[in-house]
Amino acid sequence: MPRTVDPRRRREVIDAVIEQLTRTGIADVSLRTLAQGLGQSTRVLTHHFADKRSLLTAVLERLDERQHEALRSTPGWDDPSIGVGSIVKGSWERNLGPEELAMTRLIREIEGLAAGGRLSLPVPGFVRGRAEFVASCLVRRGLGRADALAKATLLNGAFSSLEADYLTTGDRERTEAALDDLCAWIDSCVEAVC
Repeated sequence: MPRTVDPRRRREVIDAVIEQLTRTGIADVSLRTLAQGLGQSTRVLTHHFADKRSLLTAVLERLDERQHEALRSTPGWDDPSIGVGSIVKGSWERNLGPEELAMTRLIREIEGLAAGGRLSLPVPGFVRGRAEFVASCLVRRGLGRADALAKATLLNGAFSSLEADYLTTGDRERTEAALDDLCAWIDSCVEAVC
């Protein structure tokens, strides 16, 4: 007989698993250790997900969804009068703030595992989705679509590297000075078009 799964409860389980992964990481996770971290039996997880792969696939999809919600909540993203540099700084402050820091570390871990070929799951639009989001901001400010996507890809690559640098070294002053230069560059690209 097929299982009946309440979608709302399934989402709650996914979000609880994500919170657990922010504490433990994703690299060597098992259903047993996840369940123990949640104070549950593995049955709770296997009721909602056929196996570890389907659970982690749902986790990655939910993380992607949450990341896009956070991007769209960045003040000024859809207002052409606001510089893209200030949006980038707002994302930096949000990502490295106390409420999001653990989540940022988890996203960086997932992207690192994927880049290293050690994540056997498809990573939803984490990187490309961010580039497309920034490109949409640039298009709203007058750049052509292809140019906007290229500049957004460069911007996001640099941003991610600066974020990883800060998370690795803790050197906020140096990384934020570089971030200021990055923000000035993207704003100058927009001003050159206007």
